[in-house]
Amino acid sequence: MIGEKNMISTKQRAYLRGLGQNLDPIFQIGKNSLTPEFTEAIIEVLEARELIKISVLKNCDDDPKELAQLLSDRTHTDVVSVIGKKIVLYKQAKDPKKRKIELP
Repeated sequence: MIGEKNMISTKQRAYLRGLGQNLDPIFQIGKNSLTPEFTEAIIEVLEARELIKISVLKNCDDDPKELAQLLSDRTHTDVVSVIGKKIVLYKQAKDPKKRKIELP
């Protein structure tokens, strides 16, 4: 299947969570919630970065955990963590030469 999830282990998730703590959010989900354009932008950035943090703004009425699961399903990524209104997603780059993160 195209873009299939990796299903990371607990140890790998903990490692990625540690890396995600130092990231600044590069996307914000606001009152418009998840649009198709927003989802496409996330897919493009994940291919380049592999690990991203997303901030859910106060004017967004949706639950961050539900948004994280929805994004995971739409982008075929793994949810690393949802803490408060911050979501961290991981997707291994398809091209082995472009991979930046080596999982334990």
